[in-house]
Amino acid sequence: MSSESKQGDRSTGGATVWDVAQKAGVSAMTVSRVINGNASVSDKTREKVNRAIQELNYQVNVAARAARIGTLRVGLLYSNPSAAFLSAFLVGALGECSQTGAHLILENCDNLRSQRKAIDRLIADGADGIIVPPPLCDSKAALKQLGELGIPSVAVATARPSPQMSAVRIDDYQGALTMTKHLLALGHTDIGFIKGDPEHTPAQLRYQAFIDAMREAGHNVAAERVAQGMFTYRSGLLAARELLSQPTRPTAIFASNDDMAAAVIAVAHGMHLQVPDDIAVCGFDDTPVATTVWPELTTIHQPITEMAGSAVALLVEHIRARRAGQSYMPQHRLMPFTLVERESTEAVE
Repeated sequence: MSSESKQGDRSTGGATVWDVAQKAGVSAMTVSRVINGNASVSDKTREKVNRAIQELNYQVNVAARAARIGTLRVGLLYSNPSAAFLSAFLVGALGECSQTGAHLILENCDNLRSQRKAIDRLIADGADGIIVPPPLCDSKAALKQLGELGIPSVAVATARPSPQMSAVRIDDYQGALTMTKHLLALGHTDIGFIKGDPEHTPAQLRYQAFIDAMREAGHNVAAERVAQGMFTYRSGLLAARELLSQPTRPTAIFASNDDMAAAVIAVAHGMHLQVPDDIAVCGFDDTPVATTVWPELTTIHQPITEMAGSAVALLVEHIRARRAGQSYMPQHRLMPFTLVERESTEAVE
């Protein structure tokens, strides 16, 4: 990872790119272009921005900026609660950046209120484009802000991609449908489900697919068989205790991601339940945790590493087209998923 992620064009004073933009009456992207010496800015606009920079005492790390002239910089805005997902994502993003010669700039975004500041920091650090993985890929505020800036962006793993932005995803509905039908084929008819973050579109589709598959098979899902999770291990622990402490337990639990499924296995072991003899467990994503728990998880393989690499490739393509003065149409890539059967599920005897 480049040291630019810590320095770049960040002001050493209190002013931000947004402050300069507001004072000059231009967009933050225009300010970024002036700072980075982009020739597409008119002399009149450049003069207004430079005047605002001086009046606000916005100080740029000139040495760092000069050192990276001509370098392509990919910004990554992340706020994913799953360390396993982020790890797999970074492997793909860094690998593709290495292939293209791009530098990866990371910014953490803890909550919705910090989105604007995080995007501001990426622009201040000279990001030519920004990748938005889940759950921020479904943040209307973040996507609106990126659209207003006009900066090349790619959303990853959103179930409902915007036509104005490039995106990389899988078919989450079909993935969850496939997993539910797999459990049904094993003889499970009483299946519990742990939902993911309700603000994340794939979580909505995974739950809907589960309900649809169960109804198609002639099984109604009782309210007590569904627990709310947030894609975190801790939320999975709470949801698993809720489902497994009922007078009659389900014979299987389908968790919306691997972190929560791993939590289900931990709770089951703590209750002296055997997986999969007493309770079958499956997840979604096929992150590294799926093969580090015991027994290993049956899950839907989402090619997270490849999706991240594809997102970087799309972003680089967009940035290069812009630098060449060419138009660019957003592209949506649908990646394949795979059902991976491991030891955490088996047929009902």
